[in-house]
Amino acid sequence: MTEHGADLLVRAAAVHTRVPGQAPQRALAVRGDRIAALSPDPDGLDHLVGAGTEVHDLPGATVLPAFDDTHTHLIYAALGAQDVPVHQARNIPEFLDLIRQRAAVTPEGEWIRTTTNWQELNLAERRMPTAAELDQATDRHPVLVKRGGHNDVVNTYALRLAGVTEDTPVPPGGTIGRGADGKLDGRLIDNALHLVEHLVPAPDRAQRIEGLRLATRDYAATGIGTVRDCAVTPEDYRVLRAAREAGALHTRVRTLISALGMTGAAQVEDLLDTMEEWRYESDPWLRVWGVKFGLDGGLEAGATEEPYACDHAFSGMLIWEPDALVEAVEAVVRRGWRVGTHAYGDRAVRTLLDVYERVLQRNPGLPAGTLVMEHGGLAGPEQRARAVALGIPVTIQQPLLHDTAEVEEGFWGPARVARLFPARGWIDLSAEVSAGSDFPVGHFGAMRSVWGMTTRQTVIGVKGPEHAITYDEALTLHTVNAARLCGEDHVRGTLAVGRLADLTIWDQDPAHCPGDALRDLTPTHTFVGGRLVTPG
Repeated sequence: MTEHGADLLVRAAAVHTRVPGQAPQRALAVRGDRIAALSPDPDGLDHLVGAGTEVHDLPGATVLPAFDDTHTHLIYAALGAQDVPVHQARNIPEFLDLIRQRAAVTPEGEWIRTTTNWQELNLAERRMPTAAELDQATDRHPVLVKRGGHNDVVNTYALRLAGVTEDTPVPPGGTIGRGADGKLDGRLIDNALHLVEHLVPAPDRAQRIEGLRLATRDYAATGIGTVRDCAVTPEDYRVLRAAREAGALHTRVRTLISALGMTGAAQVEDLLDTMEEWRYESDPWLRVWGVKFGLDGGLEAGATEEPYACDHAFSGMLIWEPDALVEAVEAVVRRGWRVGTHAYGDRAVRTLLDVYERVLQRNPGLPAGTLVMEHGGLAGPEQRARAVALGIPVTIQQPLLHDTAEVEEGFWGPARVARLFPARGWIDLSAEVSAGSDFPVGHFGAMRSVWGMTTRQTVIGVKGPEHAITYDEALTLHTVNAARLCGEDHVRGTLAVGRLADLTIWDQDPAHCPGDALRDLTPTHTFVGGRLVTPG
């Protein structure tokens, strides 16, 4: 550290601090992990330069705060860093061939896993592979194909290992798939995932740390300095701690410890006992945000008020009984933790607000931001107003809509898909709304999300243009509002003296980046705590 001077000095065309009312600055100095000074004169901080100061003289550059991805799945990204990259496949033969190639170099009997960030409608056949097809790739290894966080397809070997037969009872809140012939097709959804997944051995600690190093580097390369991972098991968190100790994290990580798959408050209490040792950890790079619940399914099973377009006898499913969820959420807040609950369809949104309202009534004086709605996908005007009145923050994920619009239209029809993630409606109500990706269902990326929220573009065109927001509003959702969601807006989200030096440098002003070029724009540098975490 430079004595009494700056460790880092950036001169730029504009430093957009995101401090309300402050004009762009031209120079920014960092000492340690904090911003030490700002100046409207590019040479105004030169007196802080010493022999050890790292100087970036970038007269054409734009500086912004580093972004948060407020709802993503870093753990999945880290696991996928070394899994079979089926997201590269264009059709099922290519998909199977990638698995076949991995099988050729994998000892018989060992599990083969795939990446999760793919959509079946992007395959030429426009469907998922079946167990029988996976058997063609290998019948000597159990195979786990994951798509997102709610869907698996496994081969016959895996079903046999798990003891899943045509007589296996379907778990409440889950689905065991069958083909047209009535036989098992390898598909498992939501609460049925554990039937097989509990058998899959975790990668060893060194592999997992390396996956986190690669994945957090990839997030940082898009301009993301903090990720809020919304499904972390206790063991995952222990691995994150080991990665932090090894210096392998390139982003800050805020975790929601997962209660997914649990059905009662007693199980949640056991989880909370496990979490107790992490309560007072204050590492600025890694900490527990709270607990994650799931109320309804994902694309195929989000709970809706009206039946699905593809099946008029089906309107999704609720994974929790409301009374049981009230008790479970109360168990968490009475222990002083926060709660984020997945609610995607409009029936789930309504039900979650019912649950949260009861919790608030029974526990007056809960700190603001204790209860958060994750997604709020189909929240209509009435439910948005109700969420604001109750003080419930919401996280939205435009990249999810972008990547899955065609899939979702098949289930819900175009009118409902166009209403998803109504950012304009939330902002106009002054809601506590922040933004993320929901990777692996949507692609992560700072400007990819901004581009999506300002254009409402999807893989099948613009959907719901009336819900578009401005560039400045989109930035706020990823910076100031995101830091507030984490309870850290006093130290992050804006570039001000004394705050953490989390910043991104862009070789052009993203505000003036033409058209679709914004989607793939990445920063030249991302600093977290004054440390360069991208190649630069």
